[in-house]
Amino acid sequence: MNTQKIITLVAAIIGVISIIFLGLIIGAGDDAVKAGEASGTVDTFMYIAYLVLAVTLVFVVVFSLKNTFTNSSGLKNTLIGIGAFVAVLVIAFAVSTGDTMEYKYNGLVASAGESTMAGAGLVAFYLLMVVAVGALAFGGVKKMIK
Repeated sequence: MNTQKIITLVAAIIGVISIIFLGLIIGAGDDAVKAGEASGTVDTFMYIAYLVLAVTLVFVVVFSLKNTFTNSSGLKNTLIGIGAFVAVLVIAFAVSTGDTMEYKYNGLVASAGESTMAGAGLVAFYLLMVVAVGALAFGGVKKMIK
């Protein structure tokens, strides 16, 4: 049996078990969960969900790194993508300035550094959005020309 069939089978088993657990939680009812009568059951299922998430993340990271390092052209493209993303973040941070106004959130005051980081995040988001829209437009125009 090849690896793809095994992974598909494991994913199907986890999906069926998840549906069963969801049915048990829903069967307990909102009132039982709110009253704490089913809190042990819900907590158990939450820990199982965390475990499944952790195992899934480990597999994704391990196989992604394995594939990246075994494929040299893929490694090159990955490093180019990471470099471009870091460049966008550096540019966004360079053009962002700290705001001297005091913003209050839950009684806390944001510092100029926090304001700069928030502005850099917004600028990076806008830059990446423009790049994504430009790539989509370029791909569409290129497809229409062919």
